[in-house]
Amino acid sequence: MARTPPQKPGLEEIRAARRAVRSLFWLVGLFSFFVNLLMLIGPVYMIQVYDRVLGSRSMETLVALTVLVGFLYLIMAVLDVIRSRILVRAGARFHEKLEERVFTAVQDKVAAGFHDESAATGLRDLEAMRKALSSPIVSACFDLPWTPLFLLLIAFFHPYLGAVALLGGLVLGVFALANQFSSRKAVAKAATMGATAQQLADGMRRNAELIQGLGMRRSAFGKWVMMQRMAISSELYASDKTGGFSSATRAFRLALQSAMLGTGAYLVLDNALTPGVMIAASVIMGRALSPIETLIGQWPLVQRALQAQDRLGGLLEETPERPEPMPLARPKAKLEVQAVTLVPPAVPGQVSKPVLQGLNFTLQPGQALGVIGSSGAGKSSLARALIGVWHPAAGKIRLDGASLVQYGMEDLGRYMGYLPQQVALFDGTIGENIARLEQFPDPDKIVAAARKAAVHEMILQLPQGYDTPVQIASSRLSGGQVQRIGLARALYGDPLLLVLDEPNSNLDNDGSLALNQAVAEARQDGRTVVIMAHRPAAIQLCDMILILDQGVQRAFGPKEQVLREHLQNPQVVRAAPGGPPQQGSPQDKQAAAAAPGVSGKAG
Repeated sequence: MARTPPQKPGLEEIRAARRAVRSLFWLVGLFSFFVNLLMLIGPVYMIQVYDRVLGSRSMETLVALTVLVGFLYLIMAVLDVIRSRILVRAGARFHEKLEERVFTAVQDKVAAGFHDESAATGLRDLEAMRKALSSPIVSACFDLPWTPLFLLLIAFFHPYLGAVALLGGLVLGVFALANQFSSRKAVAKAATMGATAQQLADGMRRNAELIQGLGMRRSAFGKWVMMQRMAISSELYASDKTGGFSSATRAFRLALQSAMLGTGAYLVLDNALTPGVMIAASVIMGRALSPIETLIGQWPLVQRALQAQDRLGGLLEETPERPEPMPLARPKAKLEVQAVTLVPPAVPGQVSKPVLQGLNFTLQPGQALGVIGSSGAGKSSLARALIGVWHPAAGKIRLDGASLVQYGMEDLGRYMGYLPQQVALFDGTIGENIARLEQFPDPDKIVAAARKAAVHEMILQLPQGYDTPVQIASSRLSGGQVQRIGLARALYGDPLLLVLDEPNSNLDNDGSLALNQAVAEARQDGRTVVIMAHRPAAIQLCDMILILDQGVQRAFGPKEQVLREHLQNPQVVRAAPGGPPQQGSPQDKQAAAAAPGVSGKAG
């Protein structure tokens, strides 16, 4: 017995979304039945006018037929409009069924460190499938089963007419298959090159200041033009392929209609056919072959949708949907890291080396941990693990006794305050960015978070205060101000655990004081703070220290004890006034010298 090939989970999710809108497609099929039935109005009208009205010269019959046919055409137009609107809504509902799932899959994959094609194009692929499901090509698929029926009707008029129509249908079918096979690779290459050029343009737009500052504008333009021309060249080649078949199809169809009229005229002269039937057969043949012509003309859209479906299915398969765990009560700020080994996510078929091995430490509410180590020691990797983005390959990370995976992603995010090394502000207002893009944020909480980050007064100086769009404010904000807005975002909503990755890297003295004040208040409120230190002096307000060395826990314990046992000159750190010294200052250099092999940028 032949085995049924296993279903791919990702593609099955897409099929399930299509099945959810199946009732709308049944409606489209029902309306298509009546639309195609009413398509016979024209041929019937032609037969009646040419064979009866003109012979009887009855004006009353002509008027009555014309009014009746006009009414039926109006009904057909209404049905066709309704059919088109149903298709648009079917595509929109299909998009709604998958949009959150695809958005989450893209976020999960990018957060895990993968930036491949499926992650970059995931949302655009979903949009491509929506457009295909809403396009006239779906109507053409419902009209296609009527093609053989119309051809049989033509053959019923006369076998010669049926033979001409059948031959034309077969030739158009060959055109359709040839179009599919010859243009498939060209369309796929054009889509890939277009996406690559767009990604390059987006990256250059985001780094316009850097490009101008380093005099890279001409070089960047040359790089972009090269990629853009390659993309345009691929699109032109694909367009030439598909456009050639479309033009040939239209020309052949016009020639076929002329051949049908010529054959019909011959039969009329031979008294084997009436003039009305000759005209009606030509009209019916045009309707019979119309779906095939639509399929050929719209085939690039179908190919893009099929390629998008394959990529989207792979994306959903690689990032399976996580079952939502049972909601837990708000935990206490007790953090436990138990024998954690962390391995970065790897591309399928490859193996990553552990970046952290055997980490063990516990933090009680109100404690602050400073994590120091040389570049590549694993500090940033630990930050990603603490906020639940990377999952341990071994061991557990617990918050108030529960493993992080036992919390839902949204709940865990509300308990976390995270400040990454590179702070990004999203499109929207300053207030929306601080409120973590909540749809209905609490203004009091926004202001409170901004005050804790000492950024409230600065925001009030912007043109529209908290309502200033980021695009307008970006040209006025320094790196330190952006970092303080990021700190306010981390403090928004009363988080339990603050994970700050190099929080003082761009701060001036006022910003460093604000950071220290925020850490002190967090500790007083019973929160736990973890700071990935840029220099040993950045851990001034921490009472616990963790030293990492090439992913291995070298020391953990009370700050004074660790400083005394593992730093050559711990008094340099203790004497740092007001918090972390500025990079490049004499104190900064002394602190770096005090801890050889420990100071440096985050790993």
